[in-house]
Amino acid sequence: MTAARPAQPIKLYGSAISGHVHRVRLFLAMLGLPFENIEIDMRKRENRTPEFLARNPFGQVPVIEDGELALADSNAILVYLNERYAPDPARWMPRDPVGAARVQRWFSVAAGPLAYGPAAARVIALFGRDTDPAETVARSHALLSVMEMHLQQQPFLAGPDATLADIANYAYVAHAPEGSVSIDAYPNVRGWLERVEALPGFVPMVRTPVGLGAVA
Repeated sequence: MTAARPAQPIKLYGSAISGHVHRVRLFLAMLGLPFENIEIDMRKRENRTPEFLARNPFGQVPVIEDGELALADSNAILVYLNERYAPDPARWMPRDPVGAARVQRWFSVAAGPLAYGPAAARVIALFGRDTDPAETVARSHALLSVMEMHLQQQPFLAGPDATLADIANYAYVAHAPEGSVSIDAYPNVRGWLERVEALPGFVPMVRTPVGLGAVA
């Protein structure tokens, strides 16, 4: 099956340290699509400029521009890229009702327990926020415990094969130690991370020396 190709490189506005941005960069790489990284410095509040807010009024990264289309929200972008450019969209987003629902369930996890657990714990460490991380660390381990049991039954989050569910959840789990959330006690989760990292076209997210990842 011949896949569509963008008329020009897709512009990806984001930050290299953002897991939300990484999931889009990862999928672009896996699809072999040409794209241009445009770094947005969150510390300098470049995501709050009028120019950026015109692309996404919520002031969040990532945003892509594909020709005249500007699209925000990492999970929405994954769906768009899959439907428009994947050689076999069903490969990443099952067409049967149960398979599609399972992917959507993990999209919700990515936007909920993952965002308010491992991702939030990492933000506290990354930006040196004066916030007690204990609650976010506890939420992170609650999520990882559920994932550990779930991944005992199957190799990927939504079934036997990798889907957009895995792309959406990978980065913040892989980088949980940067928020002082150890994944040592979760062998099934670590095995899943390794399987994602073995997928063709995989690209890692930059690691930051904070939390358990700090250089001694």
